[in-house]
Amino acid sequence: MINFKTFRKPQLLESIILIIIVLSILGGMMIFVPNITPHIPIIITISFLLLYGLYQKVSYKDMQDSMIKSVGSSMGAIYLFFFIGILITALMMSGSIPTLMYYGLNIISEKTFYLSAFLITAVIGVSIGSSLTTVATLGVALIGIAQAFEANLAITAGAIVSGAFFGDKMSPLSDTTSISASIVEIDLFEHIKNMMRTTIPVFILSAIFYLILSRNIQINNLENIESFKQDIFSTGMVHIYALIPFVILIILAVFKVPAVISIIITTIISTIITSIHTSYNVEQLTTFFYAGFSSDNISENVASLIQRGGINSMFFTLSVVILALSLGGLLFSLGIISTILESIANSLKSKLSTTLTVALTAVGLNFTVGEQYLSILLTGKTFKPVYDKLKLHPKNLARTLEDAGTVINPLVPWSVCGVFISNALGVSVFSYLPFAFFCYGSFLITILAGFNNKSK
Repeated sequence: MINFKTFRKPQLLESIILIIIVLSILGGMMIFVPNITPHIPIIITISFLLLYGLYQKVSYKDMQDSMIKSVGSSMGAIYLFFFIGILITALMMSGSIPTLMYYGLNIISEKTFYLSAFLITAVIGVSIGSSLTTVATLGVALIGIAQAFEANLAITAGAIVSGAFFGDKMSPLSDTTSISASIVEIDLFEHIKNMMRTTIPVFILSAIFYLILSRNIQINNLENIESFKQDIFSTGMVHIYALIPFVILIILAVFKVPAVISIIITTIISTIITSIHTSYNVEQLTTFFYAGFSSDNISENVASLIQRGGINSMFFTLSVVILALSLGGLLFSLGIISTILESIANSLKSKLSTTLTVALTAVGLNFTVGEQYLSILLTGKTFKPVYDKLKLHPKNLARTLEDAGTVINPLVPWSVCGVFISNALGVSVFSYLPFAFFCYGSFLITILAGFNNKSK
């Protein structure tokens, strides 16, 4: 747990006004300025807070150090993004993702497509414990299949996000699951078992939701699908053995190999497989790993899906992540979030109000800080004493942290997950948000569960 040093203690009203200003700048510009990138609203907000801090006689060096410390707290995620960019390239040039798209078109029916996307990503998400890796690999393949089916890409992305974050939430291999259990000091598997109270009902409702939406897919021309399949096959990248890297990735996750190491091993195997059916030299491979995979033998119909990846593709996401984390560091160093959290925690008296407040705090931190780990850590640390005082079992706190912290982050346009997913799938957060049913459904269900919180 990172202990942020605060350099002043603002009054509660002042802190609330500042939070409203911050959210107005971030949300207002993202909603009302067409095609704006998240960088600009975040930089404007950081500039505002820096000037406010100087006005309050907080030194620039202290504020800068807080921003650096906040970024440093999530260097693990930043490193992961670099390796995911390389992994996507490796899975493309080896034929893993093209092969998955090709065979997926033969197996998945358009009448259950959105449901299939939700269930498949949920299974893989639980298997590997990483929502972002699931989105960047299987999610990309499903977007390609959706284009062939002429399905709605926003709904498809919503189903992918829902399934991936179900896996992130329920997998014992997930960082967020482990953090939620450890911050309130309960057993990991007791935490997962307790989450089923809210997760299973939402999972079932989500499955029904996507099944109903799947019925609306109308394929007017089956020749389009055949043409799409032929375009993929004509790349010469469809080979059944190209699916081996996916199998390896899942096996490594089951054996709890760290994510970056798993990606490195999978990338090496993918590169070896690439050498079986291609003759790329070292210069070409290194170019692909940096700039993304590309080939002259790819039809325009599938080029945008296959010619992608590389470290360069992660820079947009990384720059937003660094800015968002810097913003979070400023909000803490200026005492704005600390004042609000302390005031809220001291005023809670009932089970229901506590659950509601924890959920809203986790959501609020996702919107202001934009980082799910900090949302979970700070909320858990703040409210653990409150749960002890009210004799509420800490496992209910851990569950609420996941229901309102982990799964809400992909719904925030300037958050770490939101920026990554929209960039990977080519679908904006605002577009897929209404269809990420599992994510906001989990939040609603956990509020209802607050009426029935059990004591120790």
